[in-house]
Amino acid sequence: MKTCLKIVCMIVAVGLVGGWMGIGGIKVKDFDSIRLYSIKNKAGTEVKITNYGATVTSIIVADRNGKFSDIALGYNSLEGYVNAVDKPYFGAIVGRYGNRIAKGRFELEGKQYTLAVNNGQNHLHGGVIGFDKVIWDAKPIKGDGFTGLELAYLAKDMEEGYPGNLNIKVTYKLTDENELIIDYEALTDKATPVNLTNHTYFNLSGEGNGTILNHELMINADSYTPVDETLIPTGQIEPVNRTPFDFTSPKPIGRDINKENEQLKFGGGYDHNFVLNKATDKKMSLAATVYEKSSGRFMEVFTEEPGIQFYSGNFLDGRLKGKSGRTYVYRGAFCLETQHYPDSPNQSNFPSTILYPNQKYQTSTIYKFSAK
Repeated sequence: MKTCLKIVCMIVAVGLVGGWMGIGGIKVKDFDSIRLYSIKNKAGTEVKITNYGATVTSIIVADRNGKFSDIALGYNSLEGYVNAVDKPYFGAIVGRYGNRIAKGRFELEGKQYTLAVNNGQNHLHGGVIGFDKVIWDAKPIKGDGFTGLELAYLAKDMEEGYPGNLNIKVTYKLTDENELIIDYEALTDKATPVNLTNHTYFNLSGEGNGTILNHELMINADSYTPVDETLIPTGQIEPVNRTPFDFTSPKPIGRDINKENEQLKFGGGYDHNFVLNKATDKKMSLAATVYEKSSGRFMEVFTEEPGIQFYSGNFLDGRLKGKSGRTYVYRGAFCLETQHYPDSPNQSNFPSTILYPNQKYQTSTIYKFSAK
C-alpha cells in the first residue's frame, strides 16, 4: 500500500456575528480558504490537519490488536475550534510565545513591550488572537517515506504586541515508521521572543475514553521549574527526586497527582515545565514516553528543545463534547508540549528565546507511535 495524501473540505457550521465568523477576526470570505488535510502512511496511520491554527484535528493509530482509534482530542466541525469553551487549544500551533509570560510584559533592547493579558494576570499562548486562531497558507508535500503538509504564516510587526515581522513555517510529516515530525522555522526583521509548540491533547485509549490517570509516563528530566500561584516560574530549577514530579522511571500519571504538594495545588495537578536531560540544547533526544496498557499503544517524544510542558488535563470538566460524541472528562487527556521555558523573556537564567534578524529559528519534535 503506497503512502498517500488527500485533501478534504472541513465542515463549516459557524454562525455570523456582526458580519464576522465567531471569534478571532475571521471575515466570511476567508472561510473559503480553510481546509482539512489528511495524511496517511502505509501502516494505515492517519493524521488530519486544518490550516485554521495549523491544527492537528485527529491522529488515528492502531492498538496491539490492529484496531484503529483516534487518540487526539478535537471537534468534528470548524465551529468547535472557533467557539470552544475556555479555548483549550486542541491540536493547535501556539505562539508567537507558547506558554506564559508574566503580566504580559517584557523588556527587550531597552524597550518595554506590553502584551494581551488573557490568562488571569498573565499572557498565554500568543494572546487573544494567537497563531491558533489565524488561517495559515498550506501546501501538501511528499518525500521519500513520508507525506506531509507545509504551513506558513506572517505575523506582522506588533501583532498581539510583539515586535518584528515574523515569517513562520511549520511542516508536519507522517513517516512510514509511524513518526509525526513537526519542523518549525522562523525569520524576523526585529529582535523578538519566539517559542513555538504544538498543543495536541492525547488519550492513548482513544479520545473521550475516560481519564489518562493509568497511562504510564516517563519524562527524561531530573529537574523542573516550579511556579507561583499564577503558574509563572519562580526562576528556580529544582530536582524532581523525592517529589511527585519524578517521572524519571515510568509511573502512572495518577499515582502522585493528588498528593499534598504546593506545586500540584497551584497547577490543579501537573501543569509544569520539565528541564530535559540534554547534552546540548539543539540535540535531538528522547524527552518522554507514554504507555497505555489496555490498548498497548506506546508513544515516544523526541525533541531538540530544552524543555517539555506536561499538562494533565486539569481544566477539562465535561463541558466539551468531542468527535466521538463523548464528553471530555476531568483529566481525560494529557499534553506534552516541547518548548523553551515559560516566561523566559523575564528570566535571565533561562535559555534565551530571543530571535534576532540575522538568525533563523529552527527546531524539530517527533511523536512516534507503536504498540506492544
